[in-house]
Amino acid sequence: MANKVTDFRSAVELLETIPGQLVTTDVEVEPRAQLSGVYRHIGAGGTVMRPTKEGPAMIFNNVKGHPGARVAIGMLASRTRVGHLLDCDPRRLGFLLNDAVKNPIPVQNVGANEAVCQEVVYKADDPDFDIRKLIPAPTNTEEDAGPYITMGMCYASDPETGESDVTIHRLCLQSKDEISMYFVPGARHLTVFREKAEKAGKPLPISISIGVDPAIEIAACFEPPTTPLGFNELTIAGAIRGEGVKMADCLTIPEKCIANAEYVIEGELLPDVRVREDQHSESGKAMPEFPGYTGGAQAALPIIKVKAVTTRKNPIMQTVIGPSEEHVSMAGIPTEASILSMVDKAMPGRVQNVYAATPGGGKYMAVIQFKKLIPSDEGRQRQAALIAFTAFPELKHVWLVDEDVDPFDIKDVIWAMNTRFQADHDVITIPGVRCHPLDPSNDPTCDPSIRDHGIACKTIFDCTVPYDQKHRFQRSKFMDVDASHWVPGFED
Repeated sequence: MANKVTDFRSAVELLETIPGQLVTTDVEVEPRAQLSGVYRHIGAGGTVMRPTKEGPAMIFNNVKGHPGARVAIGMLASRTRVGHLLDCDPRRLGFLLNDAVKNPIPVQNVGANEAVCQEVVYKADDPDFDIRKLIPAPTNTEEDAGPYITMGMCYASDPETGESDVTIHRLCLQSKDEISMYFVPGARHLTVFREKAEKAGKPLPISISIGVDPAIEIAACFEPPTTPLGFNELTIAGAIRGEGVKMADCLTIPEKCIANAEYVIEGELLPDVRVREDQHSESGKAMPEFPGYTGGAQAALPIIKVKAVTTRKNPIMQTVIGPSEEHVSMAGIPTEASILSMVDKAMPGRVQNVYAATPGGGKYMAVIQFKKLIPSDEGRQRQAALIAFTAFPELKHVWLVDEDVDPFDIKDVIWAMNTRFQADHDVITIPGVRCHPLDPSNDPTCDPSIRDHGIACKTIFDCTVPYDQKHRFQRSKFMDVDASHWVPGFED
């Protein structure tokens, strides 16, 4: 890689050297709904309402109400672009992260002289302090509960053990020094930390780093069981880059932050204090989430009391459209790594690849490419799917395909479904299993047999050819040639 990526700015600089990967505009944009509305057409993709498409990342240099501020969006909204940023073949990203989980590199603490995230400091005791003016956080739609920080790396530590971790949460700016924080139900690390602190009646110090190395943004999306409680996902980012992530001491709280972040918010999660998420909009809605629907506003969310905001000089705010292809990259690639790891331990050499596909937002749907090597492998493909559900509990649907089917081409997957699949035999359903609360169909109102919101019927679609019938399902064999001989510059 000509440009080594070490932080957000070097990631931007790399994309500037690659045709078609980054565009900028000096035209003024309104952060309320308009900014996301523009990028919806330019490059959001994912499960965003059509028309949309995968396209370049974008930087807005003229954000209304925020003189001098810049906002970047879509940095990870293309698997090809993620490959460039992580210096990896896009089809091997799951393998890259799987290797990184196995070989973590601890974070490295640096002094104030290396904490470029603190070049400019704003403290909450200043009478003019207001996070809504300091941070150009957009709203995705006109219905949103408020401005949201969607790419904040939330970092906190277990008040009992001192073990630390980083995760990404839905953060809504509620006042000049308050941010609501949404925790998806489940045993995520920061949930455990917050509950322990609250039980003790103490605030939990927390830093929110915005605009960081893309390796950190993707590593932060791993979940149990791949990264159990006590596993700091920043060590995965360190393994990807070959050196530990640089962490610095915060200025107003006893916690660390990512030393080269564009923005850092320092604060405390207050015990036993709750706020209605849409208290200002009263829309009943929060913001668009990865399944393509707008999440409902929560009635009572914990509050972060902000103590300070620190930034680099001329910082770049980073944001994401919730249902965009960017979420597929962040959530999906760690999902792939988790499935590859667990299935390969059970049956080495059988799974050729995994794709947490766009229609599932990187969480609900996985395509597993399985190779049957011997007669007794028949049926093991279904076992691989069961293991996948264990590797990533929020997974809802698994498609199984043979080694001659491209798992990254959904048209090819559906072709396999049409020619190698019989629904009365090849659909395996597992009803009554906890899945994800943001899927609106996982609700008793859709099916009386569902006992609680968030419970789903997990399903396997076995589109593989029976081992003893492989000779009947040979794809037409075309001559393998180098097309660039006829069309210079052509790449498959």
